[in-house]
Amino acid sequence: MTDVVLVSGGAAVSPFTTPELAARSGLAAGNSLTALRQALLDAGVRVFTAPAGIGQGAVTEDPGWQGFGDVPTVLPAEWTINAVGSIDDAGASLCRFLGHLADEYGMTDVLLVGHSMGGLFCRSAVRQLHEGEVPIAPRGLITLGTPWTGSLLGDYVTGAITLEDAHGDAFTTEVLTRSAQFARDNSQGAADEVAIGYLTGVEGWNARQAGVLDGIPVTVVAGDRFAEFAEPESLWPHDGLVATRSASAVDVPEGVLPHVDRVLRPDVHSIFFADAAGLEWEAALTWDPVVLDLVVRAATS
Repeated sequence: MTDVVLVSGGAAVSPFTTPELAARSGLAAGNSLTALRQALLDAGVRVFTAPAGIGQGAVTEDPGWQGFGDVPTVLPAEWTINAVGSIDDAGASLCRFLGHLADEYGMTDVLLVGHSMGGLFCRSAVRQLHEGEVPIAPRGLITLGTPWTGSLLGDYVTGAITLEDAHGDAFTTEVLTRSAQFARDNSQGAADEVAIGYLTGVEGWNARQAGVLDGIPVTVVAGDRFAEFAEPESLWPHDGLVATRSASAVDVPEGVLPHVDRVLRPDVHSIFFADAAGLEWEAALTWDPVVLDLVVRAATS
């Protein structure tokens, strides 16, 4: 059985949790990771969640939608992911957090599970683990709705997709316009980096990760709940925030992603999007019982 670290994504707020300690009010591990954490605990897996917030600093609460409070252990800012900052800065924070887990909890190997941009944070941390002296070996990576080659938000903000590409679909149009406003108000680098122009190409961020995942089994889980149109593939189908093609890492070179299993679910990106679309939370990638079982089996096999 492998220890698991859960990592939330861009603009997501998550508390530090251990198998014994979590937020005492609201959702115990935040609105991205609570169901995953509970499923792993129920299976007897030792699971931790990486602290993350909007901006630099320690995380004590999330007063927002389906947030949390009364966090029993607050870790310092240097071990806390800035969820609206750059990928590699987040990866550095995650790497330092893993060092803390090695020192304080005796962690020696880990299955990393990243939701959304958290999958990119995990990949950056794996590279920095290889480069540094943290004595933890990554035994696997699972990404849930991760924008391997771009996101609706990033691609719209950078002009790679337009409102015309939504083909008049009201939900998708609203996602694009609201995402742009959120990025203007909150992004500290994340919006520009979670875009096809930054991630892809011979000099893109993905290309610079060649060799990082060698020998590490990777499972990518994508959602395709919104499938009213087929083109452009950089947008359709999608889970509300990430195109299915991007979350499936279809266009990532083999030298970057040599060992991959792909899983497709009829899901939305998160419970936030499930709520917005009038769906049950179980229709979200982070709450889907099939996805939870997949993660548990990976940790216990």
